[in-house]
Amino acid sequence: MDGTRIVVVGGGAGGLELVTRLGRRLGRRGKAEITLIDRNPTHIWKPLLHEVATGALDSSIDEISYQSHAQLNGYRFQRGTLEGLDRDARQLRLAPVLDDHGVEVLPARSLDYDLLVLALGSVSNDFGTPGVAEHCHFLDSPAQAEAFRRDMLNTFLRYSDPERREHPHLTVGIVGAGATGVELAAELYDASRMLHSYGFTEMDSRHLEVHLIEAAPDVLPALPERIRSAVRSELERLGVRVHTNTRVVCVEENAIVTADEERIDTDLNVWAAGIKAPNVLRDLGLTLDRNQRIQVEPTLQSIDDPNIFVLGDCASCPQPDGSVVPPRAQAAHQQAQRLYKNLLARIDNGTLKPFRYRDRGSLISLAHFEAIGSLMRGASARSLFIEGRLAKFFYASLYRMHQRAIHGTAKTALILLSDGLNRFIRPRMKLH
Repeated sequence: MDGTRIVVVGGGAGGLELVTRLGRRLGRRGKAEITLIDRNPTHIWKPLLHEVATGALDSSIDEISYQSHAQLNGYRFQRGTLEGLDRDARQLRLAPVLDDHGVEVLPARSLDYDLLVLALGSVSNDFGTPGVAEHCHFLDSPAQAEAFRRDMLNTFLRYSDPERREHPHLTVGIVGAGATGVELAAELYDASRMLHSYGFTEMDSRHLEVHLIEAAPDVLPALPERIRSAVRSELERLGVRVHTNTRVVCVEENAIVTADEERIDTDLNVWAAGIKAPNVLRDLGLTLDRNQRIQVEPTLQSIDDPNIFVLGDCASCPQPDGSVVPPRAQAAHQQAQRLYKNLLARIDNGTLKPFRYRDRGSLISLAHFEAIGSLMRGASARSLFIEGRLAKFFYASLYRMHQRAIHGTAKTALILLSDGLNRFIRPRMKLH
């Protein structure tokens, strides 16, 4: 199958790592034509979007241009949004690309493929809750994170003058106490402290009130009890008001209303409760699960079409114990590694192997204050609880592993050096 056309839709963690390896192995040698499709021109590692949202991470510095990365790594990049799929003709349709004013930049297009990889990730699930779409920020993309950051800065400015301040506290409501909600809550306290230190606002962390609202009995419901307990204690020490067993029934412009008829007045709202696969997957004619994820074989092939592979949050991949691979960044990373080998085997008419998820543990970063989590001890599945500087080191290493996968060891070392220098040259947060 020389000259095989492999199209990967979605340049998230798994998709970008996959096209990078395929481009280096096949694209550079002319053995296959590798194409990446993404609606955005740049890539940011999604687990860091909460840092983009508070300005702790400057997206203009850390983002990766798909176009330049493609040129360096042997694949092609086309900007576009998946709109439809003709499986019989092996052709996908891309919607027109519009600018900020709604003017068409690129027309609708069709693209042929021999093998298709869908790596579209996930989006927030508002469960049809009234007012969420109109009055909540989401953190599914860099653009959404930047929108929250601008709104956050403007809100701090609005309340910085005591004569104009309507009440003594700036209040943020975060619905959903998973990793994104928990990490954002801590980052907000760090951001308020830094904004005050830079003279951006007269307000500091004492004037910030964060409400973290979770329908489950505890924060981080998918993680072990020891981690949940430690994280909740640290959040409460920072001043976060944690509401568990609390279901949100409505969101208004400046309030969150719960099923207990409690009304929490807010200045900013963030929705981080639950995820689902993108709605476009419903129109592709592929079998989905209840969260709109595409059902796949253990080899990561769609159960409906062996020429379509799926990885990451939009894949419903079964495991031998009857479970389904969880939508986590480490799962996407592992699937990209397996799918790379399976695609090579497919091209060479070899045998495809099943994907087996290995839980490497969980780490939660609470800004500069703390990091808490566990590491899995190999095949024994026994976990090692860690916190403090050691946990911070391992948390940071996850991003470095991602950078190494897409840049290589030498360039990642240079990036690490550059990041160290930037700590002395640049402000600790983006202020504009």
